Amino acid sequence: MNSEANSASKRVLLAAGVLALCTALPAHAHDYPTADRVVYVQECMRQHPGPHFEMLNKCSCALDVLAGQLPFDDFVQMSTASNANSIGGERGNTIRDTELLQVQIRRFRQLQSAAKKSCFIAGEPGTR
Repeated sequence: MNSEANSASKRVLLAAGVLALCTALPAHAHDYPTADRVVYVQECMRQHPGPHFEMLNKCSCALDVLAGQLPFDDFVQMSTASNANSIGGERGNTIRDTELLQVQIRRFRQLQSAAKKSCFIAGEPGTR
């Protein structure tokens, strides 16, 4: 009986140890640099005014959703193209006339819209 109890105790301890390891490790989909996270959240909060802590959490949530779907390099490329799309003149035409970039911009905006919706951020910037 004593060896059976020892064996059962060891199995319980092993299971508890594995469970502790699994829950102790954070579940990061794609790791984004902290400074880039801060810039995104600040821009989101500027575009969607509201109570400070509420919007801080909502905008952080939206970035977490995006980070779960896009590697950081893809995020940078897509957000840069999306922002550059509004450049006027010939330089802006280069972005607007490149179909591959337009596909990336549309996809990024769809992902952003879905992320904001899932985090309860109003659809149009500046509205609540």
